[in-house]
Order: sequence, then C-alpha cells, then structure tokens
Amino acid sequence: MRVNKTFAELAVGDEASIARVVTPNDLIVFAHASGNLNPKSLPGAPGDGGDAPMAPSMWIGSLFSAILGNILPGPGTLYLSQNLTFHRRAHVGDALTASVRVQELRPPATVVLQTRVQRGDELLLDGIAEVLAPQTHQTIEDVDLPDLTVQHHSQVERLLIACRNLPPMPTAVVAPEEENALLGALAGARENLIVPILIGDAAKIRSIAASIGADLSGVAIEDAANHSAAAARAVELVHQGAATAIMKGHLHTDELLKHVVKSQGGLRIGRRISHVFVMDAPSLRQLVLVTDAAINIAPTLEEKVDIVQNAIDLALALGIARPKVGVLSAVETVNPKIQSTLDAAALSKMSERGQIRGGVVDGPLAMDNAISLSAAKTKGLTSLVAGQADILIAPNLEAGNILAKELTYAAQAEGAGLVIGAKVPVLLTSRADDEASRLFSCAVAVLYAHWLATGRSAVEPAPLKEAAE
Repeated sequence: MRVNKTFAELAVGDEASIARVVTPNDLIVFAHASGNLNPKSLPGAPGDGGDAPMAPSMWIGSLFSAILGNILPGPGTLYLSQNLTFHRRAHVGDALTASVRVQELRPPATVVLQTRVQRGDELLLDGIAEVLAPQTHQTIEDVDLPDLTVQHHSQVERLLIACRNLPPMPTAVVAPEEENALLGALAGARENLIVPILIGDAAKIRSIAASIGADLSGVAIEDAANHSAAAARAVELVHQGAATAIMKGHLHTDELLKHVVKSQGGLRIGRRISHVFVMDAPSLRQLVLVTDAAINIAPTLEEKVDIVQNAIDLALALGIARPKVGVLSAVETVNPKIQSTLDAAALSKMSERGQIRGGVVDGPLAMDNAISLSAAKTKGLTSLVAGQADILIAPNLEAGNILAKELTYAAQAEGAGLVIGAKVPVLLTSRADDEASRLFSCAVAVLYAHWLATGRSAVEPAPLKEAAE
C-alpha cells in the first residue's frame, strides 16, 4: 500500500530513497523501451569499467521517478522538470542508492527537490527536480504488473561454445532452396560447425544466394533433378564417407526420411529411428528434450524403449550426466483405460531393471508435474524426475508436435531438431525454422557425433537457471 503526501504536508528536508542493483535485464528492457542500442550499454559488450556493460545514464536518472511517484510526494505527483549532472558510470552488478530531498516549496503546489544517485560513497549523478505535488490524499494498493520475460537462450550459447574445439562435420544439405535453409547451412559453416555440401537445384540455390548477398565461394554444390534425387544423393555421400551428417533443407520430411530409413541402402543401424527436439526456453531451468514429435506416429511400447534410449543418449552427449526422463500422459496415475499410462509404468520399471540405460525414467507424469516442482509437490509426487525432467516422452506424435511448437511459439524457446538412431546425425528442422534454430541444430549434431565417436561429452556442466514456477 502506498500513501502520498500533499503539498501542505511536505516540509523542507523531507527525504526518501530506494536501493537498486543494476542487472543485465534492466539494460535489455531499457534498450527496448528507449531504442538506445549503444553496444556499451548492452550485455555482452565491454564497458569502461571492465567486462560488465555500462548502465545508460538516463536509466539511472529514471530511478528518481520511482521515488517521486511512489514515496515522496507519492501517488498523484507530476514531473515539471529535471536537470542532471553525470559524474561517474554505473555497471551491471553495481548496488545503487537513489535519493531525493525537498529543497524548496513554492505555493500553490510546486516542490523543488535535490536528486542524487550514489554507489556507496561515490556520487554518480545529481540534479534538481521540480514536481507538482498532489493536492489531495491518495492511497493505492501495490500494483501487480504483468510479468516480463527477457528472452535469453544461455543454453544455446553454452553448446555453441562447447563446439569450438571440435572439428566441423562434412554435411550433405538437402534442398537448401529457400532463404532460411541456405542461411542456416552457411551460418553453420561460418561458425565452423559444418562443411556444407549443397545438394539440389543448383541454379535456384545460386539465385537465392545472390538475392540475399550470400557468398558461396568455396562451398560445394551438387545439382539434383528433384528433392527425392537430392535426398538419395545425400545418403549415398554418407555411404561413401564424404558426409558425416545430413541436414534437411526446404523439403518435406517424408521425402528425406524415405531414403534414410529404406531397408536397402538406407542409414538404419538396428535401433528404431526417432526425432528429438532440444529446447532452450527462457522460463525453464535447463535444456528440455521432447520426443518423438516428427517420425513415430503412434509408437508401441517396444518402439518407445528405443525412443527413450535415443533421447537419453543425446542428453548424455549434451552434458546432462544422468538425464531425468518424464513419460507423459494426461494423468500421473496408472489407469488401465489409458494406454500411455501403462506404457509409462512399464518404461519406468524397464529403466529400474537396466533395460533402458544411462538415465532415470519415471511415469506416468502430467506435463505440469513433469517440469514444475511446485506442481509435483502440490500433487504429492516424490521421485527423482517429477518437477525436474530433462526429457519429455510424448505418448504419440501429435502430442509431441503440439508440445514442441507450444514451447517454440508460446514460451519463446529456441529449438534444435535431430534424428537419432541412424548411421549419422540427421538435422531435421522445420521448413519454417530460422537461421538461429538451424545453427542450434548444427551444434547439437556436432556434440552428438563427438559423443558417438568418443563416448564423452564435450559440454561442461552449467548451473541451472532459476525456475519460473
């Protein structure tokens, strides 16, 4: 609750202050609100005081508004003027104290205040504010503002860093005949993640590159009559040892996969092939893997065993030491009328008996108590997985696809897509995916290939982000 002071109640010498620590999110939100994109004031750019970016001076000055509008004089106050002199800079991590002190009262309602911001005993800025004080009492309840989510994909950045000392993968890129598909492949090359071999309509590829100003010098291009021929050629390059990964471009998934999974000349190696989305959502504490959302329509229990094992293997490759696998259903109790709950219970027991290796499997779990500790506690669930799942096993393709796209478009997750269980990684992204998503998929594929070759993850463990419950 906030109570103001009217002009008649104010006296010279009245003062108020607030404390504030400068955070990276403060700078990002201010950049959005003001349009100030000065790199010195954006996270990741060096500032005058070292590696921490500088707080924009006007952001520091804006702290007075919180005091004047909330405390002294409080609700109903209107700014007339503000002058400021800046003495020193503040940086991310600095603890600041902003204060105001009534210097003069000018009837009928003008108040002159000294304004200061300090870092400890250091004066950062000072000035004079003139405001119109409220004439009547006002008491307001604290306002619950809508939450802001500042979109960070720190897990993506961590995986990209882990790839820096790994060799790039020769990658057959099938039908990069659209701007995002081509830019994604070239971004992977620029980041030294892949060596692209572009397979498709060569004239169209070159035309798209010219239209967007992309440089194809030094990039191998193979002409193919159609998408089916391009996919077949990509599989052939794998068998010849010329490619160690395949990347989907602008074609339908089934056009590519029919050549990957065919019994004669395909890339099967015995285990069921499945697709895994790797999602980095700002509101989640860690990477979350979602499977299967692209290949297996209504998997049987036997097929789900391979789907779970594939996802665990990928999680191990991404540095998750003992992946927690939540097998999803509509409810968290076994119900003989809901097949997915029976499958989940069986998968959990198979994990306990060593038939599924490398992770901890639990289910059935509803979506809320798979990723939210508070939801799991509310429902009385106690397990190593409930509330902190690294891997989400969908009951069928429809549920998995909806879940992955909800995370992408509603939770602002960045996603990578990879087919596991084939001879080589297959980067299977959506035709609507942008360059960043395709680059993320390249990094995931490189890390998975490294794990397959060495049995070790190249990713250092990272501290968890704070959860948004």
